[in-house]
Amino acid sequence: MRQLMWVSQLLLVILHLQHQFAFSLSNHSSSPHNHLCPYEQKLALLQFKQSFSIDISASPYCGVSSYPKAKSWDKSADCCTWDGVTCDEVQGNVIGLDLSCSQLQGTIPSNTSLFQLSYLQKLNLAHNNFSLSRISHEFGGFSSLTHLNLSHAVLEGEIRYISYLSKLISLDLSGNYGGISLGSHTFSLLLENLTQISELHLSQVNISAVLPMNLSSSFIELGLSFTGLYGKLPDGIFHLPKLQKLKLKGNYDLTGKFPKLNWNSNSSLQMLSLSKTSFSGELPDSISHLKSLSYLDLSECKFSGPAPESLGNLTHITDFDISHNRLEGQIRDWFGNLKKLRELRLGDNSFSGQFPSSVTNLTLLGGLDLRNNSLTGTIPSTISGFQSLIWIELSHNSFNGTIPSWLFTLPSLEYIQAGSNQLRGFIHEFQYDCVKSIDFSNNQLNGPIPQSISGLVNLTDLNLSSNNLSGNLGIFSRLKELRSLDLSYNSLSLSNEENNATLPSSVRIVLLSSCGITSLDFLRTTRYLDKVDLSRNKIEGRIPDWALSKLKEASVLNVSHNFLTGFNLIPFVNLVYLDLRSNLLQGPIPVPPPTISLFFISHNKLTGKIPPLLCNLSSLSILDLAHNSLSGLVPKCLYTLSNQLSVLDLQGNNLHGTIPTSFARKGNLLRSFNLNGNQLEGSVPRSLANCSRLEVLDIGNNKLNGTFPH
Repeated sequence: MRQLMWVSQLLLVILHLQHQFAFSLSNHSSSPHNHLCPYEQKLALLQFKQSFSIDISASPYCGVSSYPKAKSWDKSADCCTWDGVTCDEVQGNVIGLDLSCSQLQGTIPSNTSLFQLSYLQKLNLAHNNFSLSRISHEFGGFSSLTHLNLSHAVLEGEIRYISYLSKLISLDLSGNYGGISLGSHTFSLLLENLTQISELHLSQVNISAVLPMNLSSSFIELGLSFTGLYGKLPDGIFHLPKLQKLKLKGNYDLTGKFPKLNWNSNSSLQMLSLSKTSFSGELPDSISHLKSLSYLDLSECKFSGPAPESLGNLTHITDFDISHNRLEGQIRDWFGNLKKLRELRLGDNSFSGQFPSSVTNLTLLGGLDLRNNSLTGTIPSTISGFQSLIWIELSHNSFNGTIPSWLFTLPSLEYIQAGSNQLRGFIHEFQYDCVKSIDFSNNQLNGPIPQSISGLVNLTDLNLSSNNLSGNLGIFSRLKELRSLDLSYNSLSLSNEENNATLPSSVRIVLLSSCGITSLDFLRTTRYLDKVDLSRNKIEGRIPDWALSKLKEASVLNVSHNFLTGFNLIPFVNLVYLDLRSNLLQGPIPVPPPTISLFFISHNKLTGKIPPLLCNLSSLSILDLAHNSLSGLVPKCLYTLSNQLSVLDLQGNNLHGTIPTSFARKGNLLRSFNLNGNQLEGSVPRSLANCSRLEVLDIGNNKLNGTFPH
């Protein structure tokens, strides 16, 4: 009997296992591996793929994640196995298509095979180039769509058809840079119809409307940066119970104030960006209720008053930016609690007091901006944090004392900006070669430029101007990445007597005003220079042709206050600013290239007539020919340039003739007009009254008659 019971139990176990096996087979047969995607959907995908070419430039913002997903699609394989394709596990229908960052180049016409995929629930075509294809009404036919991402896809047109997609949970049309428009009515319709929407990203879509009052309480993410929103932001937006990310940056005419009491009851907000809006008022203590906040950007608004100490309660904050406002008062030292802080930007306000020392204890901080405030006192001499610091911006304050040694020993520091303070003492030797940019300009530093600078192989920008430093140009010859060098107004020894006193070929900006330079040999190893200031030095004779060849593509050239006797105008292609003042130049006026905007050649020994060719300089805004020995008539066409010139200075020459009666038309731009000390005759023209912007008028010491104003 006992054996019979055992056999019956064994049979039950076997039957149960058979049932389980059959059930697992049934489940397995419904997977996409056994249910092939329907042939017509596979064909639609292949046709959609074939309508595009592959161009890596079509996905410029994707970095390493950019690759042609559709290129790997095998015609003989089940399309449910293709990269970027997701199928329904029961029927095998294509329900998801992700071709983001796929380097697709082409158009999406209204008859594209894409619209045959009627079962789609998720569609992502972001970061491709669809050549300003219009958003077709066919998009409104995806009745099952819950997620749609067409961001950064180079599309245009109205998007009212998308408001028909009533099941949408997530919609992203951002980054189409003005190509997509969304009128006020359509925007309201979109918000009314998409009742299930929780993520809406429309940044750079042209909305130009007032944000409606009745926003859905289901919103989790709302991205409306640079959309042209204006008017007052509804207070209710700060009380949406599920809202985690709110991005309204770049809506310059959007106004509002923060709630003075509690914000959303769940304190769910993690990201808040109101940068470049017209939000105003004081920062309330209620911000401290946002316990989950990790990203706060209130830069370039109109906030005023002090920064409340309660901001120190935002213990999850990683990025904190209240720069470019009207905030004032002392910076209270409440940063010690913000252990997760990675970037802190307080610059361009009116904060006073001393350097907030608790900041130096933050071990994760990567960037610190205190520039353009009224901070005083010394920079802390010791730190316990800053191990992760990459950039520090302290410029345009009133910090005094010496530069602390720790600033030269941080292993990750790449950018040091401490110009326009009252720092004194010497510059320490750098311990690491990762530094890329240094600015200690406009301080009271002295001593030699540290030799360790020659080992900063990553250095691109160096500004040590307006100090009392000493050194030789040879120290910079090994800096193969150097682009900009400014050593102006120092006590440098730059006479080029050493053979190695050359600059690297990489340098594009050379600013060495008042550095005792006598020769240009240090430029021989350079290639193409963009901005060059060698003013107030001791350069004699003519600028050699080999040096001019280095300047062919320059946009700015200042060699004023030297001892130059000649200057050959080669065919400059980009020159906008040319300053040859206070030299010993002789002969006729050299006519600058047609690109010139500012031309100074006063205080020389130029002779002859003013060449009419100057009148062909259509971009000219400042012309200074003063204090030479020019003679003859002023070309009439030069007077007509008052319509584009802001400064015309011809004083201190031997010019004669009359000023034309119609010399200045209405709407001219002239701000300074100087003819003093010439031989001009006749009446002062009544047309001078048209110079509504005139700030300086000097026509004395001539033979003119009449009065002004008339």
